[in-house]
Order: sequence, then structure tokens, then C-alpha cells
Amino acid sequence: MKILAIDSSALCASVALCEDDRRLAESFINTTNTHSETLLAMVKDVLERAKCDVDSLDMLACTVGPGSFTGIRIGVALVKGLVFGKSIPCVGVSTLEATAWAFREANALIVPVTDARRCGLYNAVFESDGEKLTRLTPDKLDLPDELIKEAEALAKEKKKSLYFVGDGYDRVRDLAKSARIKDTPEMLKLVSAYSVAQTAECIYKAALDKSVFTDKKLAAVYLRPAQAERERLERLASK
Repeated sequence: MKILAIDSSALCASVALCEDDRRLAESFINTTNTHSETLLAMVKDVLERAKCDVDSLDMLACTVGPGSFTGIRIGVALVKGLVFGKSIPCVGVSTLEATAWAFREANALIVPVTDARRCGLYNAVFESDGEKLTRLTPDKLDLPDELIKEAEALAKEKKKSLYFVGDGYDRVRDLAKSARIKDTPEMLKLVSAYSVAQTAECIYKAALDKSVFTDKKLAAVYLRPAQAERERLERLASK
């Protein structure tokens, strides 16, 4: 299965073209440029380098949240634009699940964390048996102290090591004290589009109803209101 995958859920952006578990081409950027400036060019570059076009793809995938509201909307809109008028499956992937995927062979608890700014950390808890991941919690929003307490308790209960991953890593690693918590290699801290592709393929193959994977049903997933909505509600509350 040939998959083009995109992640634009945080400051970094990545695009990968995969055939089954083989990377054909991949692009990663971590600059101050916005995703609206870079993402389409990255997609074109990856397809050109692999001598591939959209019509030859079996699937498109992208992260749909949680993460940056603007970044997620850009990624979803780009996928919708690429498949407009085509019957190519589109799979939305949890940013947190894709981040955890890189640790599927760790035989440990994996806690992906994404910075939600003043509202805390987007997070979820996964367990790896050394081959595959099992989700233990839904994607959720917690303050760092609450998350650390929950994660350390689960690690103790299951007698497993614990890894934090994601762009919120530094916010929790400095506070966490349990000896079960292991340091995460720098190159594995952030989500990659390759992981998005692999996660999307697993989701697609496991689904009984493949008709849900269309561009019309692809949508961003938010765990809290957007900033403009929060500010509107705050203004209303102050009156």
C-alpha cells in the first residue's frame, strides 16, 4: 500500500511517502516558517523525488489532533485538496497515537505529550508488549502534575518502564521523579510522518467499514475550544 502522510500538528512539519513499511521519500522541517508556506512544497518535493503522483497513491493520511489548531487545519485542508475529485481513502490519525508508534517495540508504557500552552498538556497513555501498542486512555488534556501522577501510578501497577515522548517532553521530564521513567532519545521525541503513515495503515486495515475514510469525513479533532472562541466566552463572562 502506497501512502502519503502529513504531520502539521506542531511547530515541526513532516511529509513521508511509504510503500507498506518502506520509506520511499521523507521531508522534515523545523523553522519559523508557517506550515502554509512550507507544507505544499514539501509534498511536491517528496512526490517528485520518488517519481510518484497523487493518482498512484492508495491512501493519504494526516494528523487530526490534538495539537496546533492552525497547523491541523492546514494539514487537513491540504489532504482534502489533493484528493478532490478522486476516490482515494483519507485516514485521520491521532497525533498522540502516531507519536507513540515509534516506541511500539519498547515493552514499556508510552506517554505522548503535546504542549497545549496555558491549558496544560494533551496526552494519552499506551502500553507496548514489545510488538504492538495498546491504548490505555483516550486523548485528553491534563496539567503536568496530574499527568505525571497518573503515569507513574500506572507504571508502578504494571511494573514497567515509562517513556514520555512529544513536544511537551521537557515540561514533564524535569518534574517526574520515578526511577521507572527513562530518558527518551532526541530523535524519537517528535512525531514523524512515517509514523503517521504506519498508524494510518493499521487503522484502515482494522476497520470493518472502509467507507468512513473519505475526504468529506476527514476533520480536525479538538480537545478544547480555539483561542478565538475562548476569548469570546471570556468577554461574555466578564459582562
